[in-house]
Amino acid sequence: MGVLSQKLFPIVEAMQKHFSTKDKYEYSVVPKLWGRIVQLDVDLKYRSNIRELFLEFDRFPSGVVIGIAREMQPVYRHTFWQYRKENPQSRVGEPPADGLPGFNSGVMLLDLGNVSLLADQYHFRGYLGDQDFFTMISMEHPGLIHSLACGWNRQLCTWWREHGYGDVFQLYYHCDGPVYIYHGNCNTPIPDD
Repeated sequence: MGVLSQKLFPIVEAMQKHFSTKDKYEYSVVPKLWGRIVQLDVDLKYRSNIRELFLEFDRFPSGVVIGIAREMQPVYRHTFWQYRKENPQSRVGEPPADGLPGFNSGVMLLDLGNVSLLADQYHFRGYLGDQDFFTMISMEHPGLIHSLACGWNRQLCTWWREHGYGDVFQLYYHCDGPVYIYHGNCNTPIPDD
């Protein structure tokens, strides 16, 4: 963690003024009130008791800060195009099971105690865009993330299938197992069941 912390600190420090307030910071207040939270997008449909999602916290290995499902579209294949061109053997942006497709923050579990420890380590006084930030962190430190089964965040958007990634789209979008939560991302209609 020390090397990543040293690399990120100058970037984070410069951006703090844009993402922070002068008085109080969420990271230092919220963990004292709650130890664990589930953060959910509004475009979701629940197909099971949400208490079952909270049980995923019990599956977190020690030190994990986030439970999040993988991105089910080739978003990061596209976003990391230049890196992938320069590093053709990289798994970054590749589909599962062996690739690193990134994450989707529509359904997210946060262990705020562990988040607070990391915030202290990074001297972080604000927050950045969540999904891209978690994906970047996971590329360097996959052990910080507990990957939820795709059924906990079954993303329905198919935009990338028609926009340059039809040949690999299904490798990302495929999801075996039960669907617990539908995510109508990209304004995609959610099935009635």
